[in-house]
Formats: sequence, C-alpha cells, structure tokens
Amino acid sequence: MNARTTGERALIFDLDGVLIDSEPLWQRAQIECFANVGLRLDVTDCLRTQGQRIDEAVAFWFERAPWTGLSREVVAETIIERMEVLIRDEGEPMPAVQACLDWAAASDWRLALASSSPKRLIRCVLDRFEIADYFESVRSAEDEAFGKPHPDVYLSAARNLQLDPRACVAIEDSAHGVASARAAGMRCIAVPTPEARDDRRFSDATICLASLSELPAALKNI
Repeated sequence: MNARTTGERALIFDLDGVLIDSEPLWQRAQIECFANVGLRLDVTDCLRTQGQRIDEAVAFWFERAPWTGLSREVVAETIIERMEVLIRDEGEPMPAVQACLDWAAASDWRLALASSSPKRLIRCVLDRFEIADYFESVRSAEDEAFGKPHPDVYLSAARNLQLDPRACVAIEDSAHGVASARAAGMRCIAVPTPEARDDRRFSDATICLASLSELPAALKNI
C-alpha cells in the first residue's frame, strides 16, 4: 500500500485509542511507574491526562504531588520503556482500523498521523500493524514546543501535507486531542471510549462516533 500524495483534503489520525487499543496499556504503565515514586494512581486519575504528551502528564502529577528521588525525566522515560514492551507484546488495533484505512486509501483522502506519543512508540505501532505505508506524513508532539491540547502537532501535519488546516479532518479519541485539532482550525471526528462519552468537552467535536466503522458514512455529512 503506497501513501497517496495527491488530493486537496486529508484525514489526520491520532494514534493511541484511535489506531491502537493502547489506553489500557498507558494506564497500566503509568500506574506501575508512578507507584515507584510513591504516587498511587487509578484508572480515573489516568483519564485526566489522556491524550497529553507523557512528559507533560508527568509534570501534571509532579505539580500536584511532588516526589523525591527519580527525576521527572527518568519517570517519563520509564513509562515510555514500559509502553514499548506492552505494545510489542500485547498491542492490538482498535476495531475496524484496517477496513477504515483501506477505505480511506481507496478514496481521495490523503492520510497523516499526529500523535502525542514519542516517535519510538509510533514506529513500534506502525511496524507491529504493518500500516506505515498508509500515511504520507507522521508527526509526533515530542518535536513540538507543546503537546496536545495545543494545536502544534496538527498544524505541523497540515504543513507537511501543504494543506490548509480547514481542509483536514482529525480523528481523535481524547478531549485533549479534540481541543488540539479544533484549535488548529480543523474539523474533528471523535471516537471516545464508552467511559468518556459523557465528558462535555467532546461537544467541541464536529461529530462523535461509536466506532471507526462509522467513519465513511460520517465523512459524507461534514
């Protein structure tokens, strides 16, 4: 499958929770690694930083419950290392991902990826699922001054495609991601997890779906 390099509109996919069912893995990694510095988190706590860059999530918790010993940088790196193992050993695609990518690649949509994850985890996912060739542009928020909910990573993806952000539709699962895409001037289709669907912040999305399987029909209506 070769990435498309023509067309005047693009779908820009988030990674975690959109292409890979990684949010439970992120929760496990954070709960385990923060416990090493005495911070006891649960799944509800992890949802507060869902969609954020991991260094910013670590900073969020350090501001609220400072610890001694390991630096924030070391904690973030430990979480990334744990995630790399979990993705490699247990990572599974979200429902309908392959069908959705095949449909989009056969249409006149160009495809890109804009993720809060570091590049090494993005590569790990793309390699595990063998889907790298679908994407014309891949951007990580680790290359930006700020991660989501700031718009930087989405704006960089649009620049790479040489497209106006208004010609791009972001596919997101988190409220922080929706805010990032909307701040970039893009329409945003949200596919929130069941436990997050009542979050009022998803009202900023152009439309909310229950599954990626609904994406082709939804794109006809926005």
